[in-house]
Amino acid sequence: MCNAFENMSFRYLSFQIYLPISDTLKYGLLALAIALFLAALIILVCKMRQYYSYKATPAGKDKKFISSSEVEKKNDGNLLIRSLSNVFFEDARKEQDSKIQQMQKEMEKLEVHLTPSPPSTESLDDLGSDSDHPQGPRGRLKYNLHYNKKSKTLRLCIIEATDLPEYSRDPFVRIRVFYKADGAHSEVLSVVHECETRVVKNSRNPVFDEDFSFSLKDYPLISTSIKLEVKDFDKYSRHTLIGETRTALTNLKVSETLELDEVLQDKTKDVIGEVLISLKCLPTAQKIEVGILKFKTSSSSIIKDRDVYARIDVFSNHHKQKHQKSSLRAKSKVTVFNETFLFSLPDPSKTQCLILISLYETQPTGKELIGQTTLGNQKTKLKADHWDMMLQTVRQPVADWHLLYI
Repeated sequence: MCNAFENMSFRYLSFQIYLPISDTLKYGLLALAIALFLAALIILVCKMRQYYSYKATPAGKDKKFISSSEVEKKNDGNLLIRSLSNVFFEDARKEQDSKIQQMQKEMEKLEVHLTPSPPSTESLDDLGSDSDHPQGPRGRLKYNLHYNKKSKTLRLCIIEATDLPEYSRDPFVRIRVFYKADGAHSEVLSVVHECETRVVKNSRNPVFDEDFSFSLKDYPLISTSIKLEVKDFDKYSRHTLIGETRTALTNLKVSETLELDEVLQDKTKDVIGEVLISLKCLPTAQKIEVGILKFKTSSSSIIKDRDVYARIDVFSNHHKQKHQKSSLRAKSKVTVFNETFLFSLPDPSKTQCLILISLYETQPTGKELIGQTTLGNQKTKLKADHWDMMLQTVRQPVADWHLLYI
């Protein structure tokens, strides 16, 4: 009976495993599987052969470099350049190299022209608010003066200028009345009054015909002088100085009109104040620290709601560094800044260095130069005591007063 049960179980299992598939279908599926395997094997062999041949040839490297670097952006979208011919690539690279070389040559030429020459401290005008002075005849200025002893008032009439240089287009006259007070610095002048005439457009013989009145109650004539500067107006740049004339009021007779027709002369410098400057040498950092501490003036023409600021220009070894400016301060007899500025200076004892300090006054129409001073280690008439003191006290600030010129 047990054997009969086992026979029945075996028959049942045989019936469950049996699949009714014909031999033709079985052999067909087997052939399809073998064909797919062979196709995959052939594709794999071809890809491996293509990879090794691509890796072995130098052209593959060029194609790899081009595909990773040659990208061009167009207006209607971004297009990636997949391939470039070797000839076109070589021509493009040669053309690019020639353009780079040409640009380098042009930059060298520009650097030669733009690099400023070492500035001369004999004249501050080359670095100041005025442009280069013209050569040759400068023209003449006609004006008259009248002093009223009772009211102690000086009347000035600017009549006309004649025979100005050809480049003079829009001339005007700047007027300054100076007073020289007795004191510790007898050369310091006080600007008592300052004003300007109107600008005459497109004329070499401008007729001004303008009257000015100045009160001189507290200023005796023996210590007073008047300075007239004829300038060419420039809206977008610095005014060009054409020439100047100066008249001392010592010999001005009372109640008589003094008529003058003076030849315009070259610019002269006047001391109008002092500025306290500190210097500190930092050899490890290869820098120099310039400090603007105080500005002192004896000028009585202090106008309210006007600010002043200082500008520092540093010239080292024929190169001009980027200038720096102080913050605005309210103008007064003694204006306190207390600001320091850092400039690069590798070797202060050997590097030729010139520091230009310019003080400006803000006005509704722009800025106006108050005065300038220079210091440094160049072999000039300027005193180098301050610079020598800085070199002797490394990493310690040294302050000293410097005269301010205009």
